[in-house]
Amino acid sequence: MGFPILGETNHFFSPNPSFDVSPFIKHRVLKYGPIFKTSLVGKPLIISTDPDLNYLIFEQEETLFECWYPETFKKIFGDQFFGSLHGFMHKYLKNMIVNAFGIECLKSIVSEVEAAATTRLRRWASCKVVELKDEIANMILDLTANKLISYDPENSPENLRENFVAFIQGLVSFPLDIPGTAYHKCLRGRKRVMRMLDNMLEERQQNPRKQNVDFFDFVLQELRKDGTPLTKEIALDLIFLLLFASYETTSIALTLAIKFLLDHPHVLSQLTEEHEGILKNRKDKASGITWNEYKSMTFTFKFLNETLRLANIAPGIFRRALRDVEFKGITIPAGWGVMVCPPAIHLDPKHYVDPLAFNPWRWERCEGASKHFIAFGRGLRFCVGADFAKLQMAVFLHSLVTKYRFKAIGGGNIVRTPGVQFPDGFHVEIVEKEKKPSKY
Repeated sequence: MGFPILGETNHFFSPNPSFDVSPFIKHRVLKYGPIFKTSLVGKPLIISTDPDLNYLIFEQEETLFECWYPETFKKIFGDQFFGSLHGFMHKYLKNMIVNAFGIECLKSIVSEVEAAATTRLRRWASCKVVELKDEIANMILDLTANKLISYDPENSPENLRENFVAFIQGLVSFPLDIPGTAYHKCLRGRKRVMRMLDNMLEERQQNPRKQNVDFFDFVLQELRKDGTPLTKEIALDLIFLLLFASYETTSIALTLAIKFLLDHPHVLSQLTEEHEGILKNRKDKASGITWNEYKSMTFTFKFLNETLRLANIAPGIFRRALRDVEFKGITIPAGWGVMVCPPAIHLDPKHYVDPLAFNPWRWERCEGASKHFIAFGRGLRFCVGADFAKLQMAVFLHSLVTKYRFKAIGGGNIVRTPGVQFPDGFHVEIVEKEKKPSKY
């Protein structure tokens, strides 16, 4: 259990420069088995790498387990943030998000997603080199913020991205709220974003639109209803979480996808062949991607599944035992937090042959959403933005591989922490296919 108060926090937060399960987890599994206890920031915690227990945790939510996050997460994301709500309120907010990012809505915005991708790629091709993670994050945030709050980065008095950068840089840090610490900067970044969202909501309340254009309009409509369970604080926390989730997770996944394409030319060749086939079979050559074309990208979805399996962007999913749970001869005490470890599931050699190898063709045999693949969670908490994220990535890849050549310039490190995996300093040159690349 480590030291008093500190527990094993320092070891847990140690960065890991590989796609493998972190040394913190691997060493303890070897010593104690697939289910072990630890202490993080003074709180006792069970960590599970056992696929059967993980399946039980997801399937028995609200019966044996409930969604739970450490108090430090609640302070960062808000007391009423979506991930910590249960029962009716969670279902109510989930339905709100589905109205904004459900399948019917996505069908209507395919052209917007494609326009965002082509505009950015054209801009990047005019530069000698781009830092890919930052540029993709900008693209994703601008698109998502436009759909949520009609944010226009060119005309806004505040820079939304700068505030998010300050927030994210301290997201995974020791929770010491003292000026100068990463955690303090994280809280300040959140405060600035929340102030910005609050000002925008108040302005929209004073000048309401006649028709719903973005998620803010839908929120205002809900807030005006008699007896609504929605409060302004819950709505703002929800919008903050949606912006963060799209900005950080999708941009990391897409950056890693491009790195995998550069590392595996045979995968790039197969992906390009699929997308050039779509263009070849299109009756109207001047039209954009249709929903049916998007759904036909079978190899693209295998490629994205394999990217997400290795990326493990959410290396920990938290729950709490509602009562004593007996499992395989051990007892999980009521009230204890439990952390499901997705990397241990996604890199299990019993299910994935040569698990650290990048092999999209393995998905011809593997299932998508299953007890062995939880990139978007599972059960009641399955990510409601999963389809939106996959749409953004697939459409971007279509524009990239059909119109551009690209290559890495210099190095670029992949460093995993318990929060996210950062493709650090990954610079890429992007050139239109009809033009000659520079001589690097």
